Amino acid sequence: MAQPQPVKFITPEEYLRIERAAEFKSEYFAGEMFAMAGGSAKHSLLKANLVGELRSHLKGRVCTVYDSDLRVLISATGLFVYPDATVICDPLETFDGDNATNPTLLVEVLSDSTENYDRTTKFDHYRKIPSLKEVLFVSQQQPIVERFSRADDGGWILTDARGLDATIELSSIGVSLPLAEIYDKVEFQPDPLRILPIL
Repeated sequence: MAQPQPVKFITPEEYLRIERAAEFKSEYFAGEMFAMAGGSAKHSLLKANLVGELRSHLKGRVCTVYDSDLRVLISATGLFVYPDATVICDPLETFDGDNATNPTLLVEVLSDSTENYDRTTKFDHYRKIPSLKEVLFVSQQQPIVERFSRADDGGWILTDARGLDATIELSSIGVSLPLAEIYDKVEFQPDPLRILPIL
């Protein structure tokens, strides 16, 4: 029987060297690289809508929106990630030139394969970023956006917006986003019919 091969430990410097030359994105934590799966057309459309709306609202202001090509380092834990959108309102601070360390707002479009990780482990890391004020989780299945905002005591408060008539308020950047714009041209699958047993 073949013995499992030990995972080779990769330093952050090795990760960055490999990542900068790679054709596909990988995240990094504790000596391991984790390849990122490609997103669906719906996932891509939602990201584009969000970045477009944020850029439109932030034009001419101090905050800047970045798409999912911006790598973010959570300095407190050593996790390198690619959020779906990042807003930075202070002068950009980086580690090793191109890894942002001071986001104000992070956005994750939820996927079936990553939703649990995004909501738990990744969010635990995000909360350790001192500059971070808000995190958005955007559903692909229905028009729902959940907003977690940092309270004065350091805790996180959940508010959400549901339905295409709703608006989500982003107090950290002074922006209101209509869900109708976030979900523009996004098609939802109807709920499957449930066959009820005959009593």
